[in-house]
Amino acid sequence: MEAPILSVGSAQLAGWVAAFLWPFVRMLALVGTAPIFGEAAVPRQVKVLLAAVLTLVLAPAIGRMPAVPVFSAPGIWILVQQVLIGAAMGFTMRMVFAAVQAAGEYVGLQMGLSFASFFDPMGGGHTAVVARLMYMLALLLFLSIDGHLLLIAALAGSFETLPVADAPLAAAGWRFLAGAGTEIFASGLLLALPLVTALLILNLAMGILNRASPQFSIFAVGFPLTLLAGIVMLQLLMPHLHAFLQPRFAGGIAAIDQLLRALRP
Repeated sequence: MEAPILSVGSAQLAGWVAAFLWPFVRMLALVGTAPIFGEAAVPRQVKVLLAAVLTLVLAPAIGRMPAVPVFSAPGIWILVQQVLIGAAMGFTMRMVFAAVQAAGEYVGLQMGLSFASFFDPMGGGHTAVVARLMYMLALLLFLSIDGHLLLIAALAGSFETLPVADAPLAAAGWRFLAGAGTEIFASGLLLALPLVTALLILNLAMGILNRASPQFSIFAVGFPLTLLAGIVMLQLLMPHLHAFLQPRFAGGIAAIDQLLRALRP
C-alpha cells in the first residue's frame, strides 16, 4: 500500500508565508524599539530570534490573515503598516524612559555635572552620567515588576485590537503618539523637581552669603557644596523612585492600547 503523497499548492504556501511574515515584522519592529529588548547591547541576531520565537508561539492564536498575496503592492503595504505599528508601540513605552533620562539631564545640570558626560555605546551618543544612572535604575525597576512580560502581553493583544489588514491606519493614532511625547518633559521635570528646588534654594543661600560677606569665595566652595548636596538629595530620592515610576510604566502599557485603538480605521 503506497503512502499518501503530501502536496502543497502555491496558494497554501503563500498563506503560510503571510501567517508568519506579517506578525513577525510587527514583533520585530517592537523588539527593535522597545526598552530592554531594543537596547544596543542586545545583538541583532538575538532580536530576530526572539521575534521569530514569539511569532511561532502567537501565530496560531492571531486569526486569519487578509486574502492578499504577500509579494504584491497591497502585501507590501501591509508589511509597511506592521513595521509602523510595532515601532509606534515600542516608542510609546520608550517615552517613559526618555522622561527618566530628561530628569537626569535636569538634575545633572543643576548639580554642575552637565560637563560630566561619556560616550554611551548603547545610546549611540554622549550621555550625562546622572541621566545614565537613572536610566539604568529605571530599566532594573522595569524588570523587577515584569514589565517586559507585560510588554509581550500587550504585543499579543495588539492583534485583537488592531488586526493585520490592508485598510489604512487612522491619523488619530499618530496625533496621539505626538501628543504623548509632551509627557516626556512634564514627567521628567516632575521627577527632578524636588532635587532641582533644593539645589536652587542652596544656590540662592550662597548668593546671599556672598553679598553679605564679599571676601567669601563662592566659587571655591560653591561647586563642591552643590555637588555634595546633589548626591545627598539623589540618595534621598532613590527610595521613592519605584513609587514614581510604577504608575508611569502602567500608564505606558495603557497608552499602547489607546494608541492601537486610535490607529484603527
